[in-house]
Amino acid sequence: MNHAQQHSNLLGTVSGTVLTVLANIGSADISKTVVLAAIGAVVSFVVSVSLKWIVKQIKNKFFS
Repeated sequence: MNHAQQHSNLLGTVSGTVLTVLANIGSADISKTVVLAAIGAVVSFVVSVSLKWIVKQIKNKFFS
């Protein structure tokens, strides 16, 4: 199988899967998923920044 054929098959499979999922999921589910993903990203960012700050404070207190 040549390289172009592989990309064509992959593109067809992915686009078919996406279209099937979109057809079967209501718009309320999609908007809820987007909101939950945004909340998850914000929480992840805040926790990451907070942990970096805590580690910095501990290093400054015990290793300075």
